[in-house]
Amino acid sequence: MKAIVCKTWGLPDTLVVEDLPDAVPGAGEVAIDVEAAGVNFPDVLIIQNKYQFKPPLPFTPGSELAGTVSAVGEGVTQYKPGDRVIAYTGQGAFAQQIAVAAHLVMPMPPEMDFDTAAAVTLTYGTSHHAVVDRAQLKAGETMLVLGAAGGVGLAAIEIGKALGARVIAAASSDEKLEVCKAHGADAVINYSTQDLREAIKAATNGKGPDVIYDPVGGGYAEPAFRSIAWRGRYLVVGFANGEIPKLPLNLMLLKGASLVGVFWGDFVRREPKASLAAMQQMMGWLKAGTIKPHISGRYALADTPRALNDMAARKVTGKVVIHPQR
Repeated sequence: MKAIVCKTWGLPDTLVVEDLPDAVPGAGEVAIDVEAAGVNFPDVLIIQNKYQFKPPLPFTPGSELAGTVSAVGEGVTQYKPGDRVIAYTGQGAFAQQIAVAAHLVMPMPPEMDFDTAAAVTLTYGTSHHAVVDRAQLKAGETMLVLGAAGGVGLAAIEIGKALGARVIAAASSDEKLEVCKAHGADAVINYSTQDLREAIKAATNGKGPDVIYDPVGGGYAEPAFRSIAWRGRYLVVGFANGEIPKLPLNLMLLKGASLVGVFWGDFVRREPKASLAAMQQMMGWLKAGTIKPHISGRYALADTPRALNDMAARKVTGKVVIHPQR
């Protein structure tokens, strides 16, 4: 089988396609023929050794996938060859086959296609954990989403609307903001052409947002936090900008506001029952059409470096997926 291999830390163009042995499941594992693998911003960081998860070299990147079970290992009774499944693996998804622990696998809803299934776990899992669990967003509250046209940003918009909140989307172009509006944003801010603080003030009638969802970091963090409402919750989701901001602690004091960390990967590991319940709620929302991943690009396995470069250059709206069998 063919797989993308990271042999040395570096930019996406250092990745190579190699022939590897076919996946054989061990005890408690499931072997899967990968039909689609979701691409996420952490994939860009992991291959450069810039992420908190640091796999040993060499390794195959890619953390989420959908495909068909080809074989099961000893002790696995809940799956059989031919089952369509979703898996969150942490690594190894950019390959034609993978063997993964059965507890990391879940059945695909029968009405779901492989691309949608591969685009759900990390972005929607992260945003559900952030918005529902960590922020405790309530109906009638207002949430500002920075970097709103990315995968986690669009997921946050949809989840915020599912909870009955008013959602303001901020992004770097009018084209991206049109996508945000299509996914439910009530108001939009182009922070490339507008003063962020003034735009937030205008969009909230001076009150400020109750929740700020920030997967970007960098120079937008401080003006956004200075605009937060009393008792607001600022979600630290990631640093796609590449710069980890430093905020004066007196801002939290003056607003009675909270900085709230969001680390979905460790949430899944530490609180598996809560994570499963969240995923079940989202599967219900998907079936009802309340949430729908926006997939803006599809790439063959050999084009994985281009997909990651597009992600790094912020050319992606929503999600892109790899088709390893192509």
